[in-house]
Amino acid sequence: MQLTDKLYAFPWRSATINNCNTYLIDGPTRILIDPGHFRLFNRVENELKKLGIGIKDIGLVLTTHAHPDHIEAIKLFKSSETLTALHEKEWELIKKHRDFIDSVFGITPEAIAPDFFLREGEFWVDGLELKVLHTPGHSPGSLSIYWPEQKALFTGDLIFKNGIGRTDLPGGSSAQLENSISRLKQLDVRFLLCGHGDIISGNKAVRDNFETIERFYLPLL
Repeated sequence: MQLTDKLYAFPWRSATINNCNTYLIDGPTRILIDPGHFRLFNRVENELKKLGIGIKDIGLVLTTHAHPDHIEAIKLFKSSETLTALHEKEWELIKKHRDFIDSVFGITPEAIAPDFFLREGEFWVDGLELKVLHTPGHSPGSLSIYWPEQKALFTGDLIFKNGIGRTDLPGGSSAQLENSISRLKQLDVRFLLCGHGDIISGNKAVRDNFETIERFYLPLL
């Protein structure tokens, strides 16, 4: 799904199999955000092929957080020159729960180890400006990534269309989730690009969604 001349979305549509939405920034360095499950990456790979893009053409993979449905396909890029990154607190979480992750998902930390860590602040990639925001709540190192040029906000599992991320997984925090959502509401957003579910397009639709979240969902935390 092409959203702008430089922005593509590969939403996950299955109602029975869990996986995340994946996004492509087609900049001077191609950036893939949240590659998803390893075994389900073929749907992204097929969409990339339609654009004439192969795995080796991706220069950077960013993950909003380290849950397997967002990060597992990192393994596919380890044999290429593609760099991968996430927040340091997510890497600590992976190492802390390595035995559980390995036994349940068959993932070793080494297979998805990042090349570097993302921190809050401006993040330039070959002349393209992004803003990294540390937005914990769903997990301790959850990130949201804002692309000012396109007014696009990648939120991972912090916020959805008419919904919020769960906080009952390791490192989750209702108070942090509420604070993180309040921070994001201040941004000028045209595209709200969630980790699951529908994309929200248009400034008014994005604002309305934040208001719905604040009115109906945050009071339940």
